[in-house]
Amino acid sequence: MELRTTHWHTQQAAWPARGRHILAQHDEHHVVVYQAFRRDIADYAVTHQRLGGPWSAERMTWIKPNFLWMMYRCGWATKADQERVLAIWLDRSAFEEQILACAVPSQYDRDTYATREAWQHAVKRSDVRLQWDPDHGPSGAPLERRAIQLGLRGVATRAYAESWVREIQDVTDFVATQREHRGSRDLLLSSMRSSRGTDRRCAARCRTTWRRWS
Repeated sequence: MELRTTHWHTQQAAWPARGRHILAQHDEHHVVVYQAFRRDIADYAVTHQRLGGPWSAERMTWIKPNFLWMMYRCGWATKADQERVLAIWLDRSAFEEQILACAVPSQYDRDTYATREAWQHAVKRSDVRLQWDPDHGPSGAPLERRAIQLGLRGVATRAYAESWVREIQDVTDFVATQREHRGSRDLLLSSMRSSRGTDRRCAARCRTTWRRWS
């Protein structure tokens, strides 16, 4: 599998400018997510095609389908302990059925849960967290659009490490090259499509929203 890329100026014209949307690269069988790690964790993951070794399954791990949000978070692979960026192909059914369908917001959302107690109960029962954070452009400037990131813990983290991953690629060299093109029309990004109709109720319905892709 190869990471598909498209020029930034072409993609941004097709993406929504505001609202909560899942931007991701996917095909019929896979969804690509990104994580940035220190060198020893990345080396193990690429060599063994799974997370393990110095990486701990006891901590919550956050996956990001949105390439630009990953670039903002890791400073285009320049931040400490985030020098290596991995593109991780996940089984699409696992992403839909075990991650999106089980996601609970990290903060109380009254449009999704009738009471704070109902939300707290859902948090205790789920091993998947969902956050909508401001997306950022290549320069790091915040956008009105919100990007999704998903936190896995417990059973979900172990399943992610042991059975959901189909391929892991180190894309650090690509990131470093594109870092130098951030201010030009030559900038390439991971090709991503946006889900349609994502709204504030996405925590409860994001699997349905995801499937509205053409």
